[in-house]
Amino acid sequence: MKTIKNIAKSILDKSTSYVYHYEQNKEASQMLKIAETEMGKLEPNIRKMCDEYANDVFGSKIYAPWLYAFSAYSKEFKEGWIPDNFYGERVVPILKGEYGKICDRNAIVSKILEETDSLDICYYINHLFLNPNYEILNEEKLKNTLFSENEKVVFKIESSLQGKGVYFFNKNNFDINAIKKLGNGVFQKYIQQHSFFSEFHNSSVATIRLTSTCDDEGNFDVKAGYFRFARGNDTHIIHDKQMRIPIDIKNGKLCDTAFFPDTKPTKQLPDIDIDFAGKVLPSFNDCISEVKKMHSRVPYIRCIGWDIIVDKNNKVKLIELNGGHNGISFNEMVQGPCFKGLNWESLRK
Repeated sequence: MKTIKNIAKSILDKSTSYVYHYEQNKEASQMLKIAETEMGKLEPNIRKMCDEYANDVFGSKIYAPWLYAFSAYSKEFKEGWIPDNFYGERVVPILKGEYGKICDRNAIVSKILEETDSLDICYYINHLFLNPNYEILNEEKLKNTLFSENEKVVFKIESSLQGKGVYFFNKNNFDINAIKKLGNGVFQKYIQQHSFFSEFHNSSVATIRLTSTCDDEGNFDVKAGYFRFARGNDTHIIHDKQMRIPIDIKNGKLCDTAFFPDTKPTKQLPDIDIDFAGKVLPSFNDCISEVKKMHSRVPYIRCIGWDIIVDKNNKVKLIELNGGHNGISFNEMVQGPCFKGLNWESLRK
C-alpha cells in the first residue's frame, strides 16, 4: 500500500515530467517553424515516420517533435537521431548522473583533468579565496596572484549558463566585496586568441564547441562541433545573440551556412563580410586530440560538450566543459544523427 509520501512524490514526478516535456517540445516546435519557413513544409509521410519511430524506439510520441524539426531541416527522416527531451530525461541521468555536475566545479575538474597549462588562476569557494594548490589567499595575496602577470582577468560564476555570470576585472576596478556577493566562481586568464578568430569578432573570445562521447568499450570520439562567436559590442558570447557555424569534424572546415540563435540559417554573416565557407580552424587536429585526452580522464561522464579555443601561440585552451544536459539539438539538426551506434535508445523506460 502506497504511503502518502510516495503518492505525493509520484504526483510531483509526473508534474515535473509534464513541464519538462512541454518546455522541450515548445522549443522543438519553434525550431520546426523556422526550418519549415526556410526548407518547406514537412511532408505528412515524414511526420508519420517520426511518430512511429518515436513510439517504437523511444517508447512514446512525446519525443516526436524534435524529430519533426530535424527532418524538416534535412528534408528527410534519418534513423539514429536522439530527441533532446529523451537525451535529458534518460541519457543524462543514466550515463552521467551526479558525476556530470563535477564539470561545474572548476577547482575540482582542473585537478582531475590534470591541465598543465590551465587558464585558472584562483577560485572563490565557500567564502575562501584559493590558489590552484588550494592555499588560502588573503586580500593582498589575492590581488598579487591575479594581477602580477595579468592586466585583465575573467571571473565566472559556478554553473553559469548561456553567457550569464561572466565578469571582467583589472587592477583598478577589482572589488573584492563585489566578488563575494557574486558567489562561488573561478578567476581565469584573459585569452589572447589566434588571429583567425578575431576576424569574426575582435573584442571578445570565440569558442569551438566540440561534443565527445565514451562508448561502452571505452572508445573516445568527437561526434559533432561548431564554431561560435559574439556580435556587436558584446565582451563575450551571449547565448541569445551568438552566431554559430557548424564544423566538419573530419578536417576542421567551416560549413557554408551560419546560424542565428533561433537556428535561422544564413549564407552571409550579419555584421561582417567574410567568405567563411571552407575556412579551416587553426590547430584543429590538436583540438580533437586534446578533447579526447581530457575526456579519457573522466570516462564516467559519457558525453561532454567542450568549449575550447586556440590562442595566439597555437595552443589549445579549455574554457569550460559541460557535463550535464549539454545541448545536442543543434548538432543533431545540422550534422546528425551524431550519436548513432552508441545504443542510447536502449535507455528507454
